[in-house]
Amino acid sequence: MTFREKWQAAAERNRSFLCVGLDPDPARMGGIAAERYLRTVIESTADLVCCYKPNLAFFEALGRDGYHVLEQTLEAIPAGVPVLGDAKRGDIGNTAEAYARALFDVWGFDAITINAWGGADTVEPFVRRAERGVFIWCRGSNPGARDFQDLTVVTGGGGRPLYEVMAEQAHGWNVHGNIGLVAGVTYPKDAARLRAICPEMLLLMPGLGAQGGDTAAVRAAADSRGGGVLVNASRQVLYAGDGGDIGSAARQAADRFRLEINAALD
Repeated sequence: MTFREKWQAAAERNRSFLCVGLDPDPARMGGIAAERYLRTVIESTADLVCCYKPNLAFFEALGRDGYHVLEQTLEAIPAGVPVLGDAKRGDIGNTAEAYARALFDVWGFDAITINAWGGADTVEPFVRRAERGVFIWCRGSNPGARDFQDLTVVTGGGGRPLYEVMAEQAHGWNVHGNIGLVAGVTYPKDAARLRAICPEMLLLMPGLGAQGGDTAAVRAAADSRGGGVLVNASRQVLYAGDGGDIGSAARQAADRFRLEINAALD
């Protein structure tokens, strides 16, 4: 089963386009061990999501124990729910190949995020694994995304923002049908533009909740079948309990987001 097939099955089974980000922060876990905390959230939300997205930076920040926590977290995720490793790796030649082996062959992620700044040869080691998903960071959800992604690139057809050029390149690289784009929900008009450029691609949409994004961009980014998106919420689900019942609070928050996303798409 390819990543897209696995994602589609989970989205239909759970009636959900919600992707929950797993960003362990000990300062917000009330002294509970990270692996136990994340397991509680996963067990409470697994029937409400289309995907989980462990952010490798937060696991690496735990030091030598971080990879053990990641291992335990991956074991807690049900087999029918795809896992997207948010790594944003990107480098040349043998290094890109090593990143691909680590993320796909060692950790077994169904999909990952990458940085394509180095061009086609830095993307190819990831994309050649046709059964895995590869999301190219294209339109960030952060305010500073405009610093570079909005720069005008002059071509034979006139000037276009850099993020559009990245999307067009990704469309050309998508020979296996396994490339998607990262497109923040904080920029609805830009998300709509990416959908127009890449009508068949999945869009991973961060920024819902804590970053101030809302579901307006979700409607704009939907594909011709009214889906094609993985809308991510992390902190607003993980830490919804604020010291209370972790599982119950996470479930309530996840279900609220799920229903809001579905309403926007309907």
